Amino acid sequence: MKRWWMGAVLVWGACSVLVQIGQVQAEEPKKTREQKVREDREKHEARGYWIYNDLVKGFAESQQSGKPMIVILRCLPCEECVKLDDELMDNDPALRPLLDKFVRVRVVGTNGLDLSLFQFDTDQSFTAFLLNADGTIYGRFGTRSHRTEWIGDVSLEGMAQALEGALELHADFPANKASLAAKRGPKPEIASPELFPELKEKYTSTLNYKGNVVQSCIHCHQIGDAQRDMIRSRRQPIPDQVLFPYPHPKALGMVLNPKERATVTEVTAESLAAKAGFRAGDRIETLAGQPILSMADVQWVLHQTDAAGGSVNAQIQRGGKSVPVTLKLPAGWRRLDDIAWRSSSWGLRRMATGGLFTVAMTPEERKAAGVPESGMALLVKHVGQYGPHATAKQAGFQNGDIITEFDGRSDLSREADLLAHGVTQHFPGDTVKVKILRGGQPRQMTLPLQK
Repeated sequence: MKRWWMGAVLVWGACSVLVQIGQVQAEEPKKTREQKVREDREKHEARGYWIYNDLVKGFAESQQSGKPMIVILRCLPCEECVKLDDELMDNDPALRPLLDKFVRVRVVGTNGLDLSLFQFDTDQSFTAFLLNADGTIYGRFGTRSHRTEWIGDVSLEGMAQALEGALELHADFPANKASLAAKRGPKPEIASPELFPELKEKYTSTLNYKGNVVQSCIHCHQIGDAQRDMIRSRRQPIPDQVLFPYPHPKALGMVLNPKERATVTEVTAESLAAKAGFRAGDRIETLAGQPILSMADVQWVLHQTDAAGGSVNAQIQRGGKSVPVTLKLPAGWRRLDDIAWRSSSWGLRRMATGGLFTVAMTPEERKAAGVPESGMALLVKHVGQYGPHATAKQAGFQNGDIITEFDGRSDLSREADLLAHGVTQHFPGDTVKVKILRGGQPRQMTLPLQK
């Protein structure tokens, strides 16, 4: 990672010098998304290091060679996940020899994807599955806690650690198959993305390289969007497992080292992790009986844990000894996580607030606006302008409004709390009363809720 950033700094410095001395050539025309996707395919098919968008071929080669598989699901083109771009992985001196031991498959669209096998956080645009040819999953890799931030969650070193762990599990297979069974979840209601009601009229099971390939692609986030829309159309509350998927360990007070498999670097005082007895330096060997290769594996176990709470047993390495730890999760524990960074929050804003984008005000902002130090104070940063996202605009909401009460609740201190309340307590066609401050003056508004 540091090498990449240093390279970026050197390139920027060189370019700035050229600008100053007037020797920079005219910039090349910016490539379209369609061009980038097609060029990506041509590049990888020419190199032949990755099997491109052909899972059937990947499984067959894994079965024949006896090698484990790595399947990368990556949206294209994704500027935000450039730090884990395939070229960086392929050329990393520590990672490349490990990748050579896997059958490598690169998937750039989810059309036709088997969702009973590939269950993952759909708000990500990069995720990796490490698995056996028979579909047994050794582990997952790929995590995000913000739309544009990766450094605290993933690294090339961390991926190398996960690959090494998968090779160890593969060497012991099938003797360890029972301990890996829970790395696959229950069979989902919808078998493949294009079968969701919101998607089946628009997409097929394959990408259309003869036409507009970009428009034919089902992106990862569309799977989650379609799932929430399906539940909403049935006038059912969206469950916490869908609203707060793949909880980040930070929500429980546990910071993990992105360069290690699952090693704790910090534990927040009085947090659930602290109460369980986790300490800095602990390496999580197993969680709920499953071998852990990465932070993504930790999130998988948490994702499968009931929102009503329960106990999750862990086995950790501490000071050369194996120590048992029990993480106790209370009812509603998932809501400790923040979902405002997720791409899925865009659809939730449409459903819950008519297209409002809000942020919790800082103490300084409260003081400047004359808002009490405590209590609900969500500042409207943006009001949607088009379609269902313009519902709040049509109801009279404006940028700069401060929401102090929503549907009789004045304790919804984060946007995540506001969104969760809106899509679990109300349905399309309902209206809610909203109290705001505008220019220091209180007002009461009425907001219709959307599908």
